[in-house]
Amino acid sequence: MADRDRPQHQLQIHPPKGAGQAGGPSASQVIAVITLLPVSGTLLALSGLALVGSLIGLAVTTPLFLLFSPVLVPAVFLLGLTVAAFLASGAMGLTGLSSLTNVVNYLRGVAGRSIPEQMDYSKRRVHDMAGYAGQKGKEMGQTIQGKAQEGGKTT
Repeated sequence: MADRDRPQHQLQIHPPKGAGQAGGPSASQVIAVITLLPVSGTLLALSGLALVGSLIGLAVTTPLFLLFSPVLVPAVFLLGLTVAAFLASGAMGLTGLSSLTNVVNYLRGVAGRSIPEQMDYSKRRVHDMAGYAGQKGKEMGQTIQGKAQEGGKTT
């Protein structure tokens, strides 16, 4: 009932300007379809032939794969390991090259600080770490001494 109360609007589609009254495809579209139809048909036929050929080849070679699998499986495994080793060596080579480039840039002073400043900074860091390690050593000694005294009192 609610549908009857609503006003009904119809969508009107206007043809684009310059289109003929017939509304059919243009001449260039017809020529494109006529030209592409044989090409696409030929490509479809070739893909079908390739599929049939690959299925026949698989049917012929499957028994050979089963017969030679004791040789093929280790060969494929060895080939996979060879490829993995080659890729790993390339990755390690790139890592080494980038590390060498980083060291050369560091020694040139590209890092931002000069060599004497870097040496002073390194000395301060070592001194701070030595002080920290000494403090931790004292704390550990006191902790061990306290536990030893507690153990002596309980026995």
